[in-house]
Amino acid sequence: MLIRVVRMTFKEEHVAAFLEIFKASREQIASFTGCRSVELLQDYHLPHVYSTYSLWDSDEALDNYRKSEFFGTVWKPTKALFSEPAQAFSFKPAEV
Repeated sequence: MLIRVVRMTFKEEHVAAFLEIFKASREQIASFTGCRSVELLQDYHLPHVYSTYSLWDSDEALDNYRKSEFFGTVWKPTKALFSEPAQAFSFKPAEV
């Protein structure tokens, strides 16, 4: 399993536009082959900073989504709303 966290900082005046994009695309992302779930988190102290938290079956499943035409239709308008570049992190459960 791959855990993907993408932290996005928006221009404050564009937060509502981002939330509309997310609402419109969340179910399609979650139904993409290999995606187990997608959640949206808001920074506790910085209300214009959001992160997506998604679970994927594999790195390959995430890559297939990122190479899809649908990803381009969601990411391009989202990226235009940023006040700084997004940060993406990939994790796996730790074995202890």
